[in-house]
Parts: sequence; C-alpha cells; structure tokens
Amino acid sequence: MFLDIFALVVIALLIAVVIWLVVLLGNLPGDIARKRNHPQSDAISALGWIGLITMGVGWFIAMVWAYYKPGERTNSNPDSDQDLRQRIDDLENRVKHLQAEGGES
Repeated sequence: MFLDIFALVVIALLIAVVIWLVVLLGNLPGDIARKRNHPQSDAISALGWIGLITMGVGWFIAMVWAYYKPGERTNSNPDSDQDLRQRIDDLENRVKHLQAEGGES
C-alpha cells in the first residue's frame, strides 16, 4: 500500500515538472522579446507557443526573432545610407522628368 501511494506521488511530481517545463519553454521567446522591448513581442510569444505545440520548429524561429529587432543594423555605414538616399533622389527626379514629358508613371 505504501509503495502504491509513493509511486502515485512520484508520478504526480513528474507530471507537475513536465507541465512547468512546457510553460517555461512556451513563455521563453515572448519573455525575452518583452525584456528587449521588441515591438512584435506578442507575435513572438504566440509563435513560441504554436512552435512548442507543433514540436519545436516554430519555437526556434521565435527565439531567433526575439533577439532580432527590425530596423536595427549591426554594421550601419553612413556612407552607404548616403548613397542610397542619393539614388532615391535621382530616381524621383527621373520620374518627375518623365511625368513632365507626358509619360504616365
């Protein structure tokens, strides 16, 4: 009788630990995103849970996404930004010139 109760307590503890781990892993990408003030932390949290339920692929994507902030450049080069701005201005001038000549674009 004692061993039956002991086995039942051990099984209950194992089930509780597994549930705790699932909740911890499901919340992890969203918690990281919120801690890093990510603008899409709710979507990352949802993908973390969906990925965990679907056996992991989406969870790994959510982890990477939690560490990546949109608009954040690691090797921003002001010269390349200036070149890009110049190219955009040139294209806008060409479009205005074509429209002035009667083209429809």
